[in-house]
Amino acid sequence: MKIEPEYVGSWRVTEKSNWDRDYIDEVAPGRLVVKANGTGTLRFGLVQAELDCRMEDVGVAEDLAFTFAGSDEMEETSGRGWAVARGNRLEGRLYFRLGDDTTFNARKEKTS
Repeated sequence: MKIEPEYVGSWRVTEKSNWDRDYIDEVAPGRLVVKANGTGTLRFGLVQAELDCRMEDVGVAEDLAFTFAGSDEMEETSGRGWAVARGNRLEGRLYFRLGDDTTFNARKEKTS
């Protein structure tokens, strides 16, 4: 699955509607990583998950859609999400299976 170049990279999670910055960075800096091949990772608070990403047509443009599976406080977790790139900003929403949902904002990290 080819991911559009504007989505590929490491995104630093800066804000979530349900959790404060201290929780986002509790274990390590909150981060969403998207690779060109459609895989990636999600980390914030006590959540660590693998991503399965694809580009989806939502009527106006193609946006990033993904599912995730991993752990939250050492319990299995999974869900889905979407994101829209706006330059070096990423805005989206996460939906945990049978649980919370939250909006998020992230900024693209510079590559070395």
